[in-house]
Order: sequence, then structure tokens, then C-alpha cells
Amino acid sequence: MIPSIKGIFAPVITTFDRRGELDLDAFGANLKAHIAAGLHGVVVAGSTGEAALLEESERQRLVEMARSVVPATHQVIVGTGAESTKACVRRCREAAERGANACLVVAPHYYSNAMSNAALQAHYERVADESPLPVLLYNIPKYMHFKLEPELVARLAEHDNIVGMKDSSGDLETMAKYLLVQGPHFGVITGHGGTWLKALNMGVVGGILAVANFATELTLDVARLAMAAQEPEASEAQRRLTPLALEIVGRMGIPAVKVAMERVGLHGGPVRLPLLDSSPADAAQVAELLKEASVAVVS
Repeated sequence: MIPSIKGIFAPVITTFDRRGELDLDAFGANLKAHIAAGLHGVVVAGSTGEAALLEESERQRLVEMARSVVPATHQVIVGTGAESTKACVRRCREAAERGANACLVVAPHYYSNAMSNAALQAHYERVADESPLPVLLYNIPKYMHFKLEPELVARLAEHDNIVGMKDSSGDLETMAKYLLVQGPHFGVITGHGGTWLKALNMGVVGGILAVANFATELTLDVARLAMAAQEPEASEAQRRLTPLALEIVGRMGIPAVKVAMERVGLHGGPVRLPLLDSSPADAAQVAELLKEASVAVVS
């Protein structure tokens, strides 16, 4: 069986120029900075990467760029979820052809009322059977409008090619149930920065955290201090991180994440319609939140 995927990853933004086209140079520069800062890899074409707004050819170009700048010692995980099982399998194959290490597969959710445990099990098992890459389940009720039930996750964890899951719910009670099936070949990774320290203490094997895009050092500090059993220091680092995760990532969303990245000296840029760029008021609040968290910014 394939070992689980572990570590701390940024679900990277997709950079666009003012015409709304991909800015691959900026994208590559961001990824180099993330790896240099100590992250174990990146997730391309995830929720924070505006995956739902990308064309298929753009996804492929992003993965190619990521693999060209991320060292082979680090992971490139690709969001390959789709509404049809067939399309999801195709995206997994295309990611494999471009050198990705694993696929992150959000559940189909347009026909959410039809997504019974049986339907979801059939979907994920077919994807895992046919994907050349290991598969991570992705639970994000904010966008799916339902959650992956723990009993479904337990059944899927038995598949040789399903190696773990990302849980972005922030629901620690449900996460505790997911963790019951964690083992050498299935790892639970949190996607919720506001509960990062609690999740680490519960036993998750890593984080795919949007807040790590612009507060990388602080995100890594929480994990480092937790592993060293320096609880007061870890709690203080989490106290600084939580407003960034809940307000910038959670409430204001991708446009604010891009503003924050510009503030810390990385490439942010515009979002793609129908998303709208941050208002001046939100941009000012991002700056204030970074200051309160003592995150270094550029002048």
C-alpha cells in the first residue's frame, strides 16, 4: 500500500495579469518563495487557487510550471475534483503526465441532494481505481453544502490508492471521527488554520492551509512549537495566526488573500470574474490584521 501524505502545504493562489490571463512568472516566483520558506510542497488548482474558474488548459500549464520550480524532494498536489467521475479521472491522468505527486479530490456537489454515501463511494472508488496518482479526499462543507460522513471515509480509507484526506470544516468533533481510521496508509490533514494547533494536538499529519500563503513562518512556527511540546509558545503563535485564518481567509476570502500576499512581498494580483477584488476597506483591514499578528510586510 502507498504511505500517507504528510507535511505542511500552501494551497497556492493562481496569479492573473490585468487582462485576466495567467501570470505564470508570478506563479512560479510565489512557489519558489513558499518552498524556500520551509513548506513541504504546494497544492495547485485548489479552492484558494480559484480552480472553479480555470480552463482545462490553464490547469495543465499551472501544474507544468509548479513541477518545473518545485524540487523533486517536495510534493506537488493537484486539485482534480470535477462534477463528473469521468472528468475527474481525466484530470488525475493529466496531472500525472505533468509530474504531480497526488490528487486532491473534492466531492461532486452540484447535484448535492443526490450525493448519498453510496454515490460518493462509487465516485471515489472509480477515481481511485483509475487514477495513476494517490488520491486525497477533500471535505469542505462550505462549498460542498454537505460533509463526508465518517463512516464513508472509513470505507474509502480501505482502498489502496486513497491515502488520506483534507478536512477544511473546522469541525473538530467530526475530525476526531476521521482520525479513528488514520494509520500508515491513510492520514488526516487539516485545511482550517483557525484550529491548526488543536488539530495538531489531536494527531493530524499535516496542514493544507491558505493562511500559509502569506503567513508561512507563523504557520510553521505553530507546528514546530507543538512538536517541541512548547505549549505556551505554540498557543501564542496560534493566537496570532487565528485572526488571519478566520478573517482574511475565512471571511474576506481569496481577494483578501491576494492583498495579503502583496503586503508581504509576494505576488497577489487580481481575482477572476465573477469574483471581485477586495474593497479599499477590506484591503485596509488586511493590513491591520497583518500588523496585529506581527507579520513582516514590505513598505
